[in-house]
Amino acid sequence: MAKIKTLSSSLRIADTRSVKPPPKQADKELASPEYRAWAAEVKRRAGYQCEWVEASKRCYVGAPARLFADHIVERRDGGALLDPANGQCLCGSHHTRKTVAARAARLRS
Repeated sequence: MAKIKTLSSSLRIADTRSVKPPPKQADKELASPEYRAWAAEVKRRAGYQCEWVEASKRCYVGAPARLFADHIVERRDGGALLDPANGQCLCGSHHTRKTVAARAARLRS
């Protein structure tokens, strides 16, 4: 039986203990007083509870959990930055889930 020669990989592995990714930076518009007021209004309107509804089941996570004022139609997809009608209050888990699904859909199109 013949042996197949293998070549060593020319790819280097990054050691994340010594090579740190750049820190995440929020968009400047998300630090504006107008945006903060919008986010506070979205959370207040929701009663400081997650508004996620799936298969007729509602998420009941609320304060003091971390809550996000989320754009229903993401800004990258044409959603209005400060329109209260384009806002919903989501818990961290559902905010991540929605954002990942929106990014995946954007990549497919």
